[in-house]
Amino acid sequence: MASRCSPCHPPGLTGRPIRVDSPGGDEAAEPPQPAEPSTGQPGHADHRRRLRQRFLNGDADALADYELLELLLFYAVDRVDVKPLARALLAEFGSFSAVLAGDAARLLRHKRVNDRTLALFRAIREAGRRILLEQIADRPVLSSSTALMDYCRLRLADESIEHFRVLFLDRKNKLIADEEQQRGTVDHAPIYPREVIKRALELGATALILVHNHPSGDPSPSAADVAMTREVNGVAQRLGITLHDHVIVAKGGTRSLRALGLL
Repeated sequence: MASRCSPCHPPGLTGRPIRVDSPGGDEAAEPPQPAEPSTGQPGHADHRRRLRQRFLNGDADALADYELLELLLFYAVDRVDVKPLARALLAEFGSFSAVLAGDAARLLRHKRVNDRTLALFRAIREAGRRILLEQIADRPVLSSSTALMDYCRLRLADESIEHFRVLFLDRKNKLIADEEQQRGTVDHAPIYPREVIKRALELGATALILVHNHPSGDPSPSAADVAMTREVNGVAQRLGITLHDHVIVAKGGTRSLRALGLL
């Protein structure tokens, strides 16, 4: 008696999976995955290319702050239009340099800002600091006052709390060390003159420049700033250490207490 054959069905109509042997074994092949949709706006890739080319062709000075920030964000955010992000960051922080110095928690509240973005911003600031430090490190600091002020501004002008730093100098007024002595609140950083002088003696420094910031944006010295400076100067003089200056930096500018006749 002839065996009964099951009816033939075209593939895919039986309701049963069809096994397809792969060349390397007996496992069933994975079904193809759909391509991910593009996350960027149309033309964003061409925009990136054009902006990079403008920059490379020597048009850097003509770039607006948001465009330069866009250019940086290209290397931290993939495949999307970052112009809205650049504009939003500038609107919140107020300036290009303030964005780069922005608080991590505030930056991360913006969509697409991530650890890559934070690392990029910090690396750019650190690169700028080291470049300026090289300009004052191997020569008498007092002969490079412009470079010194630029260095101090980059260090502290955009900080949201007060930082007090001391530049320790040798007999030729060359930089031995730049160290943070205190970190305070939005309007106060307590300084202990004897600790400053103690550290100077440890480093063999014979001269000092005090530097601190005013997060308020106003670099004008307060009465407390002047009193503290004179106290440090009094202790330093008794030990043969010269206090050259006390520099206050803020978004609104830079002030030298010596230039103001307060030291």
